[in-house]
Amino acid sequence: MTTAGRTAAPGCACGPARVHRETAEENQASTVATPVELPAPSHQRRRGRLLQWIVVALAVAVWIFVYRNLEPFSNWFASDFLRMRTGSHLASAVQFFVFEAPKVMMLLTVVVFGVGIVRSFFTPERTRRILAGKREAAGNVLAGLLGVVTPFCSCSAVPLFIGFVTTGVPLGVTFSFLISAPMVNEVALVLLFGLFGWKVAMLYMGTGLVIAIGGGWVIGRLRLERWVEGWVYRMAPGGSAVVGEPALSWADRAAQGRTAVRDIVGKVWPYVLAGIAVGAGIHGYVPQDFMASIMGKGVWWSVPLAVLIGIPMYSNAAGIIPIVQALLGKGAALGTVLAFMMSVIGLSLPEMIILRKVLRIPLIIVFAGVVGFGILVVGYLFNILI
Repeated sequence: MTTAGRTAAPGCACGPARVHRETAEENQASTVATPVELPAPSHQRRRGRLLQWIVVALAVAVWIFVYRNLEPFSNWFASDFLRMRTGSHLASAVQFFVFEAPKVMMLLTVVVFGVGIVRSFFTPERTRRILAGKREAAGNVLAGLLGVVTPFCSCSAVPLFIGFVTTGVPLGVTFSFLISAPMVNEVALVLLFGLFGWKVAMLYMGTGLVIAIGGGWVIGRLRLERWVEGWVYRMAPGGSAVVGEPALSWADRAAQGRTAVRDIVGKVWPYVLAGIAVGAGIHGYVPQDFMASIMGKGVWWSVPLAVLIGIPMYSNAAGIIPIVQALLGKGAALGTVLAFMMSVIGLSLPEMIILRKVLRIPLIIVFAGVVGFGILVVGYLFNILI
């Protein structure tokens, strides 16, 4: 008992009382040392939001000021800074490039930011769910309209096609979307509006929707499912079983817009500048009579020639619109130029190569023929009416 009493003596350095006391002191110290994050006061949050709006307002004011002074700056740059002879071919080309390059890039940045916000509302999963189970006639119209607000490029053609078909979207409805999404997108419409006005933009949108809706409906009526690669239908409907999507705040959507600007503008700007450079060369060096002789409304073969020229080209709306602007300025007919633009964006050879992964060659030929026929009709129609 004496030994046991000595072992449990209160004064022992290893006694349980001291152990409990040290543990309690450590817990208290850790509690005091851990800072507690308190939410910012309401007046600080209001001040932060006010500062953000002030920055946005200043940025918009600077954007408008620079945009409105691009033309006089381009004139000064060519004639005064570089001392080029006014009216010369080189001066006209340089002036066109210096004016159009920042103009298109500024428009493109604003548009892509809006596209990123729109993309946050229309994800591929949500688009598939909207179109799944729709009948062909209504589905073609809905798919064409959804293509306007869902900026998916031709690189997304294969995964979108697989996702649509495996979730029950009819083949013709799928093609209406695949035609509309790259051809009639908000980037093309806003750039056309900024460069040519709302009439040309609405004209392009209307004709593009007619081609997308009509082309998809015709392909659906032909019942060409047998020419889709068999492995597509054997795939599981990936992504269709998504139960819900996280709710996004406007700050999150704005962040997606900034990400879209960084990703999209960061990738396409060389093509945009290349297109503007080609447009500058056309504007400065190609005689107006020559362009009118091969792309004017009086030449019957100008529309099919424009379509054939556009098919092997690989570009997007941002890169091709400066070339369109230069062609129109040199006397090319509007219908011919629209046919050229539509063939580049909606009927390009690279897209056909991508689609070959999921479609057999006969269906690709039918797809190209239906869309090409619609583009030819649009070209001839507007050359006659306008």
